[in-house]
This record gives sequence, C-alpha cells and structure tokens, in this order.
Amino acid sequence: MKKLLPTLLLCLSPIACTQTTSPQNTFIQTTAPKNIIMIIGDGMGPAYTSAYRYFNDDPATDKIEQTVFDRHLVGQSSTYPARISGYITDSAAAATALATGVKTYNGAISVDVNKMPVKTVLEWAKKNGKKTGVIVTSHVNHATPASYLSHNVTRQNYSQIADSYIDNGIKADLILGGGWKYFIRKDRNLVTEFKEAGFHYIDKYEGLTSLPKEKPVLGLFADSGLPWALDDTNKHRLAAMTKAAVHHLEGENGYFMLIEASQIDWAGHNNDITSAMAEMDDLAKTLEYLEHYVEHHPDTLVVVTADHSTGGFSIGNKTGLEKSHYSWQPDILRTMTISPYAFAIKFANEKLSKEQTEKILNFSLSINEMMALSDAKGEAQKNIEEYQNLSLKLQKDKIKLNNYSAILVEIKNIIDIRTNTGWGGFSHEGQSSATHTAIDVPVFAFGPQSKIFSGFQDNTDIAKKIFTLLGKEAGKEAGKN
Repeated sequence: MKKLLPTLLLCLSPIACTQTTSPQNTFIQTTAPKNIIMIIGDGMGPAYTSAYRYFNDDPATDKIEQTVFDRHLVGQSSTYPARISGYITDSAAAATALATGVKTYNGAISVDVNKMPVKTVLEWAKKNGKKTGVIVTSHVNHATPASYLSHNVTRQNYSQIADSYIDNGIKADLILGGGWKYFIRKDRNLVTEFKEAGFHYIDKYEGLTSLPKEKPVLGLFADSGLPWALDDTNKHRLAAMTKAAVHHLEGENGYFMLIEASQIDWAGHNNDITSAMAEMDDLAKTLEYLEHYVEHHPDTLVVVTADHSTGGFSIGNKTGLEKSHYSWQPDILRTMTISPYAFAIKFANEKLSKEQTEKILNFSLSINEMMALSDAKGEAQKNIEEYQNLSLKLQKDKIKLNNYSAILVEIKNIIDIRTNTGWGGFSHEGQSSATHTAIDVPVFAFGPQSKIFSGFQDNTDIAKKIFTLLGKEAGKEAGKN
C-alpha cells in the first residue's frame, strides 16, 4: 500500500509513467479533478451491464447499440474482503474498501479488522474544504452510505449509524435517499436536529427543483429504501436526485459525492430480473446525464464500479435436464410498468380476470401461466387459514405468512422462463434466494484522471487513487486516521 501512493503522485507530474495496476504506459494529466463523483452499482456484476445492453437494444435494427457502460469501461476490480471473512464480500466490507482503501471483515462500517476507525475519502474531502454529498436508493444509513459517512462495528446498528450523522459531526452537505423510520423515531427526531443545524429538509421529489444554494440539504423520500424504480412516482429518481445534487454542491473548492444505485443488489437477491433491469436503467440515465455534465464541467471525474455481484445471474438458463438453448429474450421486460412485487400484492388482493392481469403485466399469459398464478393465490390463502387456526404458542414457532409471496415466486418464475434468465440461488419453502458471488466487477470512468483506473485493480486501489487525487499526503497509509 505504501508503494502505491507515491507512484500515483509521480503520475500527476507532466511525464508519462507506468501504473502499478496496469502493464501499459499511460499519460496522466497534471491537474487533479476539482469534482469527484464516485458511483457504486450495488450488486452490479458484469452480467448486469451485459444484460442491460440487450435490454436496451433496439430490436428493429441489426446492430446491438452500445450503452453508457460500454462507452466508459476501463478495467475491472477484485472484491474479496479481509482474510477473516473468506473470499466473498458483503456490501459493508466492500464499501469500506472503496471508501477507505482498507480491507475489513464482512459487516464492518469503515473500521479495520481490529475494529478501529479508518478515514474515508469523503471525510478527507470534507476536511480539505470540498463540499460532500451522498445519494442512494436505499435508506441513507444502509451499508454503503454509512461506510462513507460513519464508523461502526456492524452495519446492523442502523439507529446508531443514523445518530452518528449528527453526533460525530456533520460530514455531508447533502444527503438524499430513504430512511424516515430511522430518522423520525420515538426516542429521537433526527430530522428536527438536522433542521436545527441549518439543513433544508424535503420529503418529496418535487422539492429537488428548488434547493436553497446557501443551505445544506437532507432529503428523505421513503420509510426505508425507496420504492422499486418501476413502482416509484419517478422511475428515474436516482437521475433526478443526481441532477439536483451536482448543481447544489458546485462551488469554488469543488465537491466529492457518493452515488449508489442500491437496489440492483436487492433485485439480485430476490431473483427479480424485471426490477434489476429497471434499476439498471435508472443508473444508466444517471450516467448519461453525467456524460453531458462532464462535457460542460471538464474538471469533474466520474468513477463507477460495483461492490460485488449478486445472485449468480446468468443471461441464459438451462431449459431442461438434457438440453439448453442459446437464447435470452428481454422483450417483456421492456414493456412491464410494474414490479413483480407490486403485481403480486395487487393480484393477491383483487379478483382479476386473465384479461385484467395481462393488462397490468403488459404481456399475454398462456392459460397454464394464469392457472399457475391462481393456484399460487389459492395455496397462499389456504396456508394463511391454517396458520390462523394454530394456537398462539404454535404460531410463534412459524414464520408469519402473507398472501402474496407465493404469487411473487410464481410471476418471477414465469418471467424467468419467458426470458430464459438463470440465477445461482436456491429455493427453500417456495422462497427463491441468491447471495453475493466473488467474481471481479467492472470499472468505468470518464473525466480528468480517468485513465489511472484502467486495467486490473483491487477495490482498495480505487480508494487509494481517489485519496491521491484529493491530495492525501504521500507515504501515509490510505484511510488511516
């Protein structure tokens, strides 16, 4: 680690140099970027960006069009956590690596394996006079934003982490995402405290169009995470928040901002290709806007990567015990305007005909598919009745049932078969699930100094390079307090 930073500092001189993470010589400009935007697609392994290319394709042309991801791919990154946690990282350890340049155990929020705090790039930027911002589609005290703004021995201490945003000194000039239930609690109202500290507070997207330049901003738009992009009032809410944020944070000394497309990961865990592509589309629209922004603000660097890949997602799936066919058909994904989750709740609570169901899904169902959905609904109702007939003592030993989970599993199964989508998960009592994988993830970058992120690197290298661009002293270990 100590050898990397001086090397990168030399790369900022007006001569060509060889990067330690790439075999190729790369000329590095002499001027560090004024603004740095770090973007994390949570769970966005390479299959997701490839699938988005095909999802975004115009079927009317022979050409498969490039996406914003294709235009700015520069390298890849390893994601493994500290040795104590093996080879597969969780979001907290990965975000800590990306924020501090230090490997740690799964669950850690910017503390090292000895549970000692390590400085983040956002904290360093703030200390050196830059404005700072955090934008996420999860709750704002979730693992990734917390790892840039706080320090805690476990990501599960959500209320403690939210409290630290005030108690440990306010580190961000702008925070946007979800999280009412953690900020407006019986024991403490953090929204009131932020207002008393001079923050402008908004709880609706409409407020993004009139942010007061002279005040810091807290925007919370949901109880926990934001609704799925397909179900939200603004299907490109990440792009909308980003547009408002960059103009709010602009100033003489520049800014550092973290943006997380949080729910790509959640879609992967849920084996939900429909929601995954909608979340990817929100991120893509965000990047397309930032392409335009960087054209007009050439002193802005944008770095994009994933913390890990989620779900064992595959573009194509084995269709039978003896054969597979080479096909992935995203057609119905392009037309759906409701998430499988929202559909399942609606189907469970309303008596819908086949025609009504098709209108909601925006694609036709076979008789067998409609029967499968109806059977799932009937089975769910039967199980709920059986649960309600149990004694209170026996009910405590069982998971409380709802009337839509079986429908959700069935509609996702229909969509997976229609698209030929595969997942590396498992099924337990009718619930599909999938976890993280240890594969390397792509790195994208554009703007000044983007070339230093080329080639293969570890996730900690990304933080170290950002520390260097922010003027972190040579010879000091990245992230060290």
